[in-house]
Amino acid sequence: QVQLVESGGGLVQFGGSLRLSCAAPKNIFRIYVMGWYRQAPGKQRELVASITSGGTTNYADSVKGRFTISRDNAKNTVYLQMNSLKPEDTAVYYCNARLTMTFWGQGTQVFVSS
Repeated sequence: QVQLVESGGGLVQFGGSLRLSCAAPKNIFRIYVMGWYRQAPGKQRELVASITSGGTTNYADSVKGRFTISRDNAKNTVYLQMNSLKPEDTAVYYCNARLTMTFWGQGTQVFVSS
């Protein structure tokens, strides 16, 4: 069983910042595409950002310029720095690893108050 361990969610005010972290097993982190998804109440899960093993990034239009995904290969950890947060960013955020298989973290709640 592959475990993706997330941390960093919480409550923040409009315009604030949070950083999410996700630690993955080395054999997964080294080659898989790592990403963050989110799911708001009553909505489908959506891709927020992803980063390949080579560092190529991809962002949802709604977060471009506000969120930054990065990876620390020494720590087998992927980060999501979220700035200028809005109430519509409120969701459960899930870490994701995908290549030949797909793995999910348990999710971490982000709540942005107006």
